[in-house]
Amino acid sequence: MKYLFLSCIFLVSSCTIFQRVDKAQVDPIPYKLETNRSATYSEVSSYYRSLGKASRYLQVNEVGLTDVGEPLLEVIIDRDRKFSPKDSEVAGKAVLFINNGIHPGEPCGIDASMILARDILDDRILFKYLENVVLVIVPVYNIGGAKNRGAFNRANQNGPAQHGFRGNAKNLDLNRDFIKCDSKNAETFTKLFTKWNPDVFVDTHTSNGADYQHIITLIATQKDKIAPSLGSYMEFQFVPKIYDGMAEQGYDMSPYVYSKGTTPQEKGILAFPDLPRYSSGFAALHHTLSFMPETHMFKTFEERVESTLYLLKEMLRLTSLESETIQKKRLEAILYYKRLQQAPINWTLDEDIAITTQFKGYESSYKPSDISGLPRLFYDRDKPINLEIDYYNAYEVSQSIPVPFAYIIPQAYSEIVDRLKWNGVEVTQLEEDKEIQVEMYYIEDYETSQSPYESHYLHYNTEVYKTTRNQTFYKGDYMVRMNQVTNRFILETLEPQAPDSYFSWNFFDGILAQKEYFSAYVFEDLAAELLRRDPQLREVLEQKKAEDEAFAKDGRAQLRFIYESSPYYEETHKLYPVARIMN
Repeated sequence: MKYLFLSCIFLVSSCTIFQRVDKAQVDPIPYKLETNRSATYSEVSSYYRSLGKASRYLQVNEVGLTDVGEPLLEVIIDRDRKFSPKDSEVAGKAVLFINNGIHPGEPCGIDASMILARDILDDRILFKYLENVVLVIVPVYNIGGAKNRGAFNRANQNGPAQHGFRGNAKNLDLNRDFIKCDSKNAETFTKLFTKWNPDVFVDTHTSNGADYQHIITLIATQKDKIAPSLGSYMEFQFVPKIYDGMAEQGYDMSPYVYSKGTTPQEKGILAFPDLPRYSSGFAALHHTLSFMPETHMFKTFEERVESTLYLLKEMLRLTSLESETIQKKRLEAILYYKRLQQAPINWTLDEDIAITTQFKGYESSYKPSDISGLPRLFYDRDKPINLEIDYYNAYEVSQSIPVPFAYIIPQAYSEIVDRLKWNGVEVTQLEEDKEIQVEMYYIEDYETSQSPYESHYLHYNTEVYKTTRNQTFYKGDYMVRMNQVTNRFILETLEPQAPDSYFSWNFFDGILAQKEYFSAYVFEDLAAELLRRDPQLREVLEQKKAEDEAFAKDGRAQLRFIYESSPYYEETHKLYPVARIMN
């Protein structure tokens, strides 16, 4: 009876407050005038501002700069006209956050969101979903890339006639920048994301790769990389409803086509490895249900925009209908991470476990290349095939660590603390110098990429060994306690073995280079004296010489061995400076 009464109130109140947009006040949508045309950034900006003037339910804000000097725009659609995360939380509303144009050469989401915003304000049914949802749209994230516009940025893509470029004004791929935040775009976006703390996040894309019948595919938050109750809900309830809703509109979706073999039908497809550097993995650190729709590059721009539009409407509908459950599951995930004593920080795909998924592809074969004369792959669109293929979507924990009571970060690493704060992490500062018993890591081994990757030489396969010591910290050093909503984000950025940790992204490379050395001709006498005083060290040295012929013939290497085993060797070499307080 209670819910029936509330529904009646809503129907009456919505009739009172619903007011269609005066279209004469709103800029035209370029796509609606010509279906192979995507809006320029200035057209997008002008459109939303005109829509905000025409409707009291839409607000446009400038929230911070990007690398090209233009402000990032925040578009909020709120039935209650509060336009505030705090008020939305008090009202029990879920937040749906849509991000467009991270790769502006893939602009279908930019144009679809323009239509979505107008349709919500012009359609009583869509507007009703705002009873339980506040919608936040970033119209164009990579503004620099959107302004770098041309007809040839996407060699394999079927339209639109003009489109943006993948890199931003610093030539960074912003869908690799969510942790390192090298761009102003990422800093501004992160603060905006943290402010709204969205329940559902959609980041719109267009795919490269195999040819198939599906117009749109989907990357969902990896179910095994989030808290169990949230992962189970997403896999068995939320995602199937997305697929069912899209199928009702004539869009049979597939998981993102990330082929295990040369073609999807050969060996099946793999779940995308959504590390935190990517939007989906980043959102997962915040326990947000995240989705990357990938329309297919060979389909017409009209087909791509329309399928994205239907997906966004379906996301709005489901987020509204499931708002209470989603928020409950997110809270359970936060509490789960708060209680963890042993936390995962890395996962690997289990290629022994596969489910089947319906796939609509084309027969593939090989024919002579017109260029080389050698065999080349081609897909025959006159021979569609509908079949079940293997989908490898199971990840298993490959590394976990004991969760500390707190971390201490020396104030010298303020850029790390800034990034933590942008993500909502609470930090305090020591009020005086203090000696504390802590657990610290030495970096024992690591590998580094041999070519630059997004302005970094990324470390991976990092191995550490622990030491417990009394360490002096100074007034102003930062303490991060592990009793926070952001526990998962803290763990996967401060633990150096994690694949997208700040160590992996080179923020601590200063510790990897030795600062003090020895002069061989001077150290010879001191080394001899050290061996006389320490028979055990001499024994280890002789054993190494016996086992390693090259070492036995290298006097400098032997001196270095003694030096590194002596009190003269610098204690801070490879000492990871972020300390762990265990109790």
